[in-house]
Amino acid sequence: MRTIRVLIVDDQPLIRSGLHATFSKADDIVVVGEAANGVDAVRMVRSQQPDVVLMDIDMPRMNGLTATREIVALDRRKPTKVVILTIFDQDEHLFDALRSGASGFILKHAPIERLLEAVREAAEGDALLSPSVTRRLIDEFARRPELSSGSAQTLDRLTEREREVFRLLVRGYSNEEIARTLVLGDSTIKSHVQHLYQKLGVRDRVQVVIYAYENGLVPVSP
Repeated sequence: MRTIRVLIVDDQPLIRSGLHATFSKADDIVVVGEAANGVDAVRMVRSQQPDVVLMDIDMPRMNGLTATREIVALDRRKPTKVVILTIFDQDEHLFDALRSGASGFILKHAPIERLLEAVREAAEGDALLSPSVTRRLIDEFARRPELSSGSAQTLDRLTEREREVFRLLVRGYSNEEIARTLVLGDSTIKSHVQHLYQKLGVRDRVQVVIYAYENGLVPVSP
């Protein structure tokens, strides 16, 4: 069984200790360190090489957005994934965090099972956005400019099935949910998702979402 190495970054000791206690109950997760600011977080990523960093945003010395950018930019064979910790899903820094390279958001008061699932998903390379976060992104960026000709040409290269997968990805559906919705196998959906990444020139699910918002491709219908 693979062990997932996690670094917890938050300036509040109680939150760090609570998260540490949560992850200590999982057989496949080990906390390799804790940091109270972004400077220490970047230093510990270099030394401890965690698989996943749970990152607060508002911290002294260096905030979580700057730390995320520095961590994502580190030259490592296996990049560390950053999941942003937030109290509210209306966090004003949401889009900036995703643009900084974060793999997703998780609420600090999320159920234990969801916290564990978030770490595992990030470690496997699956970016994560809660439905409420995805909805806010849609509300925030649906007012962006009209579809550019370059974006239209890119979408023209997608097959009809890939477009269906694209629309569901942007709404925050997981691979399993997409498979159920389209009545297809999990492996088939994974293949379609990888083809989307290649054709859109993006690295993960969050990047697909950002691509859609920046180019006026947000699906507003249910």
